[in-house]
Amino acid sequence: MPRNATKSSERRRQSAPAESDVPDFAALPTEARHPLTGDMDSWRPEEVVKLMLDEEILGVRAARARAAQIGRAAQLCADRLAAGGRLVYVGAGTSGRLGSLDAAECVPTFGVPPSRVAAVIAGGAAALTRAVEGAEDNARDAEARLRRIAVGPSDAVCCIAASGVTRFVHSALEYARFRRAATIFVTCGAPQNAAELADIVIDVQTGPEVIAGSTRLKAGTATKVVLNAISTTAFVLLGKTYAGLMVDVRPTNVKLWARAIRIVHLLTGLPDADARALIEKAGGRAKVAIVMHHARVGAARARELLIEHKGALRAIIGDISPTGTALP
Repeated sequence: MPRNATKSSERRRQSAPAESDVPDFAALPTEARHPLTGDMDSWRPEEVVKLMLDEEILGVRAARARAAQIGRAAQLCADRLAAGGRLVYVGAGTSGRLGSLDAAECVPTFGVPPSRVAAVIAGGAAALTRAVEGAEDNARDAEARLRRIAVGPSDAVCCIAASGVTRFVHSALEYARFRRAATIFVTCGAPQNAAELADIVIDVQTGPEVIAGSTRLKAGTATKVVLNAISTTAFVLLGKTYAGLMVDVRPTNVKLWARAIRIVHLLTGLPDADARALIEKAGGRAKVAIVMHHARVGAARARELLIEHKGALRAIIGDISPTGTALP
């Protein structure tokens, strides 16, 4: 193909989409005008706040109504993670930032390597702190970014689009399915072809925003709730918690050391000083320290037991109340 023909083709791909490719944004639930906000700009501040908070509560209730789908998504993620794969979040704008936030927070909360929970945001790292104009419409970039991190059959790819029509996200879903990754789609946009988009679709019907189209509001809150539920439930299934405690926490600062000591104290009954000493013998791993205490073994054997039981602390120490004593 002649070079000028290649450049011409490239220009066509970068130009505005054809009218037939543009969604009917006015018909999207997230773009609708709220029936109660016609004169909101004349309200007292507390009246605006009360309506906003009422709407936030409705968003959380809408998320709860999708508990079955969220549970299925969490199990899917747990299965892929247990098999050595990753949880990969993909989104643009607010949705991308929420995915990136959840990915970052899973690392210290559950003691997982950063490589196991990844995030892809339209526009790259710069989009985490400021809007990158046009990034959400760049379908080709979505495929390129997923190819760059080698998304494949072992991964669970969770794509997020409040509106349900973001081109970057749809392209990412398409590529993830092509690569035979497990796919999850989190949206507030009620897509008509939902069953064709992903293995699991979580459509949280939040309805119109207080400010029409501003999905960083209750749609954003509902999305954050859903992502919290997916990742937290997945890691609970993987044995990263015990009795509601972060037993896999890695103490990397003063606060986390205090938390690790408190967890070991609660599950062993040891004084804080002894709990700290045991954690240090365990190489800074509270979970290993707990196994060492209850199984009366050294750190190496405790780590072996955790591997043998796939990280499930309860399978090793049984039912222990958070006071250091076994439950009847």
